[in-house]
Amino acid sequence: MSEHRRSSANSIFWGLVLILVGILILSERFGFHDLGHLFSTWWPAVFILIGISMLLGEGSRRPGAGLFFIIFGVFSLLLENDVLGHDAWHYIWPAGLIAVGLWIILRPAFRHHGLEEMPKMKGNDLDLTCVLSGVKRRVETAAFKGGQVTAVFGGADVDFTHTGLEGGKAVIEATAIFGGINIIVPRDWKVVVDGSPILGGIEEKHRNPPEAEVRATLYIKGTSIFGGITIKD
Repeated sequence: MSEHRRSSANSIFWGLVLILVGILILSERFGFHDLGHLFSTWWPAVFILIGISMLLGEGSRRPGAGLFFIIFGVFSLLLENDVLGHDAWHYIWPAGLIAVGLWIILRPAFRHHGLEEMPKMKGNDLDLTCVLSGVKRRVETAAFKGGQVTAVFGGADVDFTHTGLEGGKAVIEATAIFGGINIIVPRDWKVVVDGSPILGGIEEKHRNPPEAEVRATLYIKGTSIFGGITIKD
């Protein structure tokens, strides 16, 4: 779906939501129902609406967060209306952790076909993990092959502005869990991101140059869970 169509679909969706809210408020004025009681039992539907909106927008390419909101909203709705027992959360949240773990492992199989094919990692020149801490690393090598950076309850800044890539291409894996990762690249690099944000974000502030001006290509496999990954120059 094109950017224009995604934007239009999202606008139509929220327009319909506003119409529905207006109808509910108006019908309360005529005494058809108690809006306060209705909201007290159906408030989890808000999470479902947010999830649908995310799928209609950018989440249509990266659906993890949108699906999470929808599933969370559905379970909360079932609990609030006594369809499930209130002890169900004792089983739901560990099942949710399992589902997230499976998504991280299996997501390459569901990779969007429109994305540029990622090459295999040729080496491990970068092996950076920070837990409950902050780390800044400047990579200064003329033939960088690849590597990984992980931030858990911490932050990592990786600077590639003085780096050359072996063969003009390299792959890094970036994982942010309740943390943040900043990846700084030269302006004449092309960056290809294959990311899975789950209640997190992957923000691309770097603008790829025209193909004729591309000096090297960095491929980033990103996973963000309650965290953020930012690519900038």
